[in-house]
Amino acid sequence: MQNFENRTLYHGDNLPFLRNLNSESIDLIATDPPFNKGRDFHATPDSLAEGASFQDRWTWEKDVHEEWVDQITDDYPKLMEAIESARYAHSDGMGAFMCFMAVRLLEMRRVLKPTGSIYLHCDPTASHYIKAIMDAIFGWRQFKNEIAWKRTTSRNDAKRWGGVHDIVLFYAKDTDFTWNPVFMPHDPKYVAKFYRNQDGRGRWMSDVIERSQSMGPRPNLCYEFEGYTPKWGWRMKREKLEALARDGRIIWSKNGKPRLKRYLHEQSGVPILDVITDIQLISPHAKERYGYPTQKPLALYERIIQASSNEGDFVLDPFAGCATTLVAAERLGRQWIGADIWDKSIHAVIDRFHHEHLEVPETKQAEWLLIKGGVDYTTDLPIRTDEGQEVMPFLRVKETIKEPGPKMSRADMYEHLLKQDGPRCQGCDRLFDDPRYLELDHNTPRSDGGLNHISNRILLCGPCNRLKSNTYTLSGLRRENKKRSYMAPALPM
Repeated sequence: MQNFENRTLYHGDNLPFLRNLNSESIDLIATDPPFNKGRDFHATPDSLAEGASFQDRWTWEKDVHEEWVDQITDDYPKLMEAIESARYAHSDGMGAFMCFMAVRLLEMRRVLKPTGSIYLHCDPTASHYIKAIMDAIFGWRQFKNEIAWKRTTSRNDAKRWGGVHDIVLFYAKDTDFTWNPVFMPHDPKYVAKFYRNQDGRGRWMSDVIERSQSMGPRPNLCYEFEGYTPKWGWRMKREKLEALARDGRIIWSKNGKPRLKRYLHEQSGVPILDVITDIQLISPHAKERYGYPTQKPLALYERIIQASSNEGDFVLDPFAGCATTLVAAERLGRQWIGADIWDKSIHAVIDRFHHEHLEVPETKQAEWLLIKGGVDYTTDLPIRTDEGQEVMPFLRVKETIKEPGPKMSRADMYEHLLKQDGPRCQGCDRLFDDPRYLELDHNTPRSDGGLNHISNRILLCGPCNRLKSNTYTLSGLRRENKKRSYMAPALPM
């Protein structure tokens, strides 16, 4: 059940916005977030988007909130491992960007319907790290495609292969997801080569109508037609063949064999592939160009929306930018909701809807978008009307109990326990001269309803923490350690 209206554009940070959307209310997410390119982007001067800019660089100290790290470390340790791997393999900045994306992707998964999908636009700068994050959140089995979009035809990179493509990662929420076959037009060179003939109906090619030896004989398809009986039979029943003949669709070759006239306009085209080469980057002088620094072609997002949603479905773009996804959704008869932190995002929607003639027909005025029946431009967060379901419901704790006392950060809890018990592992009683060997964990596992409160926190050494996992309580861990003779030797009296 949606707790928002169609054509809603939220202005502000998309994380609280996502957290306030009802669970399972969105059919498709198609979004183009920052790429972590390590530079600033600015709109084209004198364009409709003049003044738009954003910083695409990240630092662990500035951009990562302690709350995010605590939540992910406590509740989604595998996800934290993926974030840390990006941090160690690349840089703190990449780790910070992954953390920024992870907390938002957790919410995006939650708001998707079971039949929903997500398409996330990125490039080779961070695509492999983002895929690891999405595997941890959506499940690696739900990964469907890494789509390469050839955004430009040439690029001169002196000491490496020219980089000409972006990447779109496609994940489904569950196994039964919305999918509509989409076809691309045939390549003009292919048409010129194979559809050389033309009549009043259009371009056509001749095609085989007999079965081949490799297909084997079919007695029910072996019959005589106009004095000709193919050795291995026909590819269709007599009734259909005779109907095609009456329609002038059967021709006879010079060697006396029948052929089928197959018209170009009757062919669906080429099924979409995971390498997109027929959609070009928007040229500087194209009518579609708005001037936004990272604007993507409408045709690209229309293809995505056609493939993974139906008319009337809700499409979400939490990084709406210059509204490409929103415009594509409107043109295709989908409902939509978006969010962006850019102050002029509403003007982008109005200008682009006006340009695409998507206003109310009676008025032809873009301003209708700001009144009833148009776009709801708001800084007010939606109000949840569901049960306030947390992210990743299959990982939720079994019981929700109000945590007693004031909330403490992980760092504060670590220092408190260190002062209380010293640098000693609570699982095996070993003392360490360096507290960095100790890790913060839960007494009762979170999966069994354990709290994040200090009263349920303990310090364990690495081996004990891995043995405990989410299986044992502290007392169960100590029993297991005694059974395996892992406890520290008792001090002499």
